[in-house]
Amino acid sequence: MKSPLLARALAALVVVGGSAAVAATGSPTLGLDLRGGTQIVLETRDAPGITADSEAADRVLEVLRGRVDGLGVAEPSLNRSGERRIVVELPGLQDPAEAAEVLGRTAQLTIRPVLNAPSADSEQVVDDSGAPLLVGPPALVGEDVESAQSAAGSQGVIGSVVDVSFSGAGGEKWRQLTAETACAPAGDPARRIAIVLDSQVISSPQLDPSIGCGVGMLGGSTQISGSFSVEQARELAVLIQGGALPVPVEIIEQRTVGPTLGASAIEASVLAALIGTALTGVFLLVAYRLAGLVAVVALAGYALVAYAGLIALGATLTLPGLAGFVLAIGMAVDANVLVAERAREEYAKRPRLERASERGYKGAFTAVIDSAVTTLLAGALLFWLASGPVRGFGVTLTLGVVVSLFSALVLSRLLTIWMLRRKVIRAHPAWTGLSTIGPVRRRLEKADPGLLRPAGRYLAISALVVVAALAGLAVRGLDLGVEFTGGRSVEFTTTNPVDADAARAAVAEAGLGGLPVQMTGDGGISVRGNDIVDTDVAALREALAAVGGGAELEQDELIGPSLGAELARGALIALAVALAAQLIYLAVRFRWTYGAGAVAALAANVAIVVGWFAWTGRMIDGVFVAALLTVIGYTVNDSVVVFDRVRAERATRRKEPFHRVAGSAVLSTLPRTVNTGLATLVILAALLVLGGETLADFALALILGIVAGTVSTVTVAVPLTIALQRRFGDAEPGTRKKRPAGRPTRSPRRADGAVV
Repeated sequence: MKSPLLARALAALVVVGGSAAVAATGSPTLGLDLRGGTQIVLETRDAPGITADSEAADRVLEVLRGRVDGLGVAEPSLNRSGERRIVVELPGLQDPAEAAEVLGRTAQLTIRPVLNAPSADSEQVVDDSGAPLLVGPPALVGEDVESAQSAAGSQGVIGSVVDVSFSGAGGEKWRQLTAETACAPAGDPARRIAIVLDSQVISSPQLDPSIGCGVGMLGGSTQISGSFSVEQARELAVLIQGGALPVPVEIIEQRTVGPTLGASAIEASVLAALIGTALTGVFLLVAYRLAGLVAVVALAGYALVAYAGLIALGATLTLPGLAGFVLAIGMAVDANVLVAERAREEYAKRPRLERASERGYKGAFTAVIDSAVTTLLAGALLFWLASGPVRGFGVTLTLGVVVSLFSALVLSRLLTIWMLRRKVIRAHPAWTGLSTIGPVRRRLEKADPGLLRPAGRYLAISALVVVAALAGLAVRGLDLGVEFTGGRSVEFTTTNPVDADAARAAVAEAGLGGLPVQMTGDGGISVRGNDIVDTDVAALREALAAVGGGAELEQDELIGPSLGAELARGALIALAVALAAQLIYLAVRFRWTYGAGAVAALAANVAIVVGWFAWTGRMIDGVFVAALLTVIGYTVNDSVVVFDRVRAERATRRKEPFHRVAGSAVLSTLPRTVNTGLATLVILAALLVLGGETLADFALALILGIVAGTVSTVTVAVPLTIALQRRFGDAEPGTRKKRPAGRPTRSPRRADGAVV
């Protein structure tokens, strides 16, 4: 084995071995929908001169988001319930009591001068040692603070400290305050500064003797000390950084809740994923024999490294995050299939296994990289610009794509080289699955590459399908879930304990199947929906009483949307920016006409999926959002693979009409499209059948999107590119030949409209 190959093998072994160690010693943090967690309900109260109305609650909500981020809780859910209540759901939180303390405090931070004589606006407080202290009016308030971070105390300082940096205006106020305070003699109480949080002095240090009168402290920062423990310093930094609540809040409820999806749905999903993955492995073995076995082993390596990556990053895994991994698995399968199909082509030209395999990897490299880059652009932008579950999708998608590249281009390649160098394999090339052309390709070789010549006809038919799908929005509209519209939440307690499966069955019996059902820590059953009416509440109580020996309504309240405003502000913007970035990348790597075709196919695919859900009256909720994001990524990936082949074919067939080159590229990549699609659909079909009602719509949206995405590449992306090429010219960037002087600049056209 050559040294570069040995180095790659050792590096791969280190990655896989390290991942195995991480996976064996840790576990990922599961989101509230998969694991359950802590739920805290707060209620705003009136303050002097301020009414605790819905606007005040919205301002409180924004402050609480900052505090939750400071706690390090990934993918929390915060939404307003009614006019005064705020519901906070914190997955994977280790100390719910700490969260309640941090969220409930008003955190009114002020920095005041200490006085040695009373005045009209002075106030007597108790300092951090318990002694009385006379302070003046606030010189700085919380809004003057730019950042606050806990840190270890320096030499001579007991305990941890909090480093505080002031804003521009706050820095000048701090300088003026310290400049005036420094004029008092050493030992005088007036040489102290009181840092007050919620009317409690947390620190009242003396100014250092080196600070001169009238000069003050420059730099716009200070340090708060007070014998804090590490936890106390971190909590104080969170409160100062998060800001002050505009009105007081009171914690009216704190409890542990079960997973939104339900334990049975999660168990069924795991079973479906295992069965689907096993069937995918069987499919790859049948289609590609030993090459398929290599792909299966590489995919196992992908699963191990990706799982370890989640643990190492401390990411919170939710259903949208799992959707990101579904897409990444599809890309990993796709990369292996691409390589195998290109290797088969190379072997047909020159029957040498190792050479055919290497040329297969080289031939598929650009398609794999371009697909990964476009997907990474989307994942990174979703993480950067979006929030909540959409951001979680971006995190896991980015990680999954990076690991899929390692799986397909490193692990799979090393295993393939090792396999092909075995004497027994060289003696039996048919075992590899690379020495023969598959049955699909044999049939396609007989097809006419000019099948896409009537590009306008394909576009017209596709447009009719899209219009028919979108008509569902006008005729029936979208059935938005409670995450988007808000709605009603009711909670019951039963006389006898009822498990989650029985509770969901009772809810379905009441005619409300499909609504989110949660089991609370105190034995309650919570049901949420956007159109629950009084008759539904009565039906729920009756159904739950039948299985629980009696039921009582404990809580009935209106809840606000948790996704609607968020998607409007962040997710939709992130998607638009991500699509624009992908279009620019495709325009640079291929040509703008190719990028336009890919984006058009994506839009058509989304319209079909959304329209189908509108016509069938299926709910649009957070689960649907996860599925739609996956569909978008799959569609772009499929188009990129086809366009990469178009570019490769065009480089050697410049004199042929573009529509024939494009048609040939579509036929060449169709075996890969069929095999990748089938491998992915097997997993989703298992999820649809075994995943239960909770995840049925998720699997259905993905199945529909993958099928529509595959078709839209052929009927929208490529035909639109053909039409644009005919209109704006056939040459690739930088390849247009110089024309002799006096010759027309417009390319002549044949009678069929193709550029020659």
